[in-house]
Amino acid sequence: MRKILLMGNPNVGKSVIFSRLTGTYVVTSNYPGTTVGFTKGYTKINGEKVEVIDVPGAYTLEPTNTAEEVAVKMLETASQEKENVVIQVIDATNLERNLILTLQLLSRNLPLLIALNLWDEAKHLGIQIDFQKLEAILGVPVVPTVAITGEGIKELKEKIPKAKKGRCLTGEKWQEIGKIIDEVQRVSHRHHTFSEKLNDLTIRPATGLPLALIILYLIFLLVRLGGENLTTYLLDPIFNKLYLPLITKIITQISPPKFFLEILLGKTLEPLSSFGLLTTGPYIPFVIVLPYLFIFYLLLSLLEDIGYLPRLATLLDTFLHRLGVHGYSSVPIILGFGCKVPALLATRILETKREKVITTALIMMMAPCLPQSAMIVSLIAPYGTKYLFLIFSLLFFLSLFVSFLLSKVLSGETLELFLEIPPYRRPIFSLLGKKTWLRLKAFLKEAVPLIFGGVFLISILELFGIIDFIAKFLGKPLLYLLGLPERTIGVIVTGFLRKDVSIALLSLLNLTPKQLIIASLFLTLYLPCLSTFFVMGKELRLKNLFQVVVIQFFSGLFVGFLLNHILN
Repeated sequence: MRKILLMGNPNVGKSVIFSRLTGTYVVTSNYPGTTVGFTKGYTKINGEKVEVIDVPGAYTLEPTNTAEEVAVKMLETASQEKENVVIQVIDATNLERNLILTLQLLSRNLPLLIALNLWDEAKHLGIQIDFQKLEAILGVPVVPTVAITGEGIKELKEKIPKAKKGRCLTGEKWQEIGKIIDEVQRVSHRHHTFSEKLNDLTIRPATGLPLALIILYLIFLLVRLGGENLTTYLLDPIFNKLYLPLITKIITQISPPKFFLEILLGKTLEPLSSFGLLTTGPYIPFVIVLPYLFIFYLLLSLLEDIGYLPRLATLLDTFLHRLGVHGYSSVPIILGFGCKVPALLATRILETKREKVITTALIMMMAPCLPQSAMIVSLIAPYGTKYLFLIFSLLFFLSLFVSFLLSKVLSGETLELFLEIPPYRRPIFSLLGKKTWLRLKAFLKEAVPLIFGGVFLISILELFGIIDFIAKFLGKPLLYLLGLPERTIGVIVTGFLRKDVSIALLSLLNLTPKQLIIASLFLTLYLPCLSTFFVMGKELRLKNLFQVVVIQFFSGLFVGFLLNHILN
């Protein structure tokens, strides 16, 4: 079957054209042996079903990162097969830079078609391109497109069968590009647009950093309120009033042996303490995690589509570079303030294992997730805001210190950030919804089975008394070092399932302010929650998972021990 490879620089609208060509029936996956994701779907050309592949963005076919290596491998595979076509999506507002990849593709001797995208923005910027002359120079079809509105997509699809091997320009590449630009492009004078003024405000540190803090705070607020309301007023009632009675009735009628009954429903019908495969199993991903994930992915896709995320990464790059990572890490770290599961899945955009380990440590230690933060605030606030400031400051600076140490201990170097800053664009809400769904589908496909598997494992361990044995064996020494009463052992065990609930349970134990602070900090740091633990294991593999978990545990123990002897 013939394939169409969509190639181009990052942020040129390639994914939007992919969506226009393929519709909604698409599949996302990782390239074998890497964490670089790509998307494939299908379209019909003259009645024939054709596979369309959205190749990872690349500036050059001389790879400088993992994504470009994957792009080259996909191109090499296509060149070995017959009747494959490459569509290069070009940013019409930056023709000169995009032509580097064009010349390299022409030298590969594959049928090529060019989509001259962002045609409307080029006009607004006073850029005039004679696409017919460009077509004559390169020897391949060139179609102006505006992907977000669909302009030119029909013509692009009609010209796919006419894709051909173009002229291989053998001169020095920048000289050839300069000649092409002189012949096909004219730029007229114009005044700065509102979009450009907004760009200046959001990219300059003096104004960009305060605006970034405001935007991040608003995201934090929207995710918290949206997630809490979806859980409280929609998903939790559906689960407890409809699903739980129904599944209990079905399992009871089947009447399995007691051992299997406890595995399926748990010892109690309370989903946060039963460890039942059909109670706790669906409750964690669908009632606890999914609402926060949905709101955050929606907002993340919005910021991505309007073009703000690259600016945020650029603003934070200098600071994060000192910790051994670069600006790309800002995206998963920000996600971690809402929920650790999507944050860990987002580390796939990072290129090296070193960056992933350091970023994961920042995600896990910099701040609690939203529900946990809310519980800490409600629990500690009555004793004074100074205690809240102490908790969140300790977490923040501890995460920076650990990340700095990791950057010195782990081998490798921090890669420089080479990031294209796209112009601000209006979001297309249909595409926004599609992108949010694709991300949620990845969570449902990859994280949910791990969570169910984790619940099943914990259920087995609990039924055989192994959990209680571990709690009693390790609990007393821990509590002695932290200065906590024995009745907190059960709360610490509960924290592995859901940390915000475990912190809420502290309010029932009549602890002193000092004990509440120590317990809150230790519960935040000592272990990831169940869903996070298994997702982290998938993303980091066993060795790196062990490193991060050990660092978390002993950091929590050390800070708790110090506070036990310093606070009075």
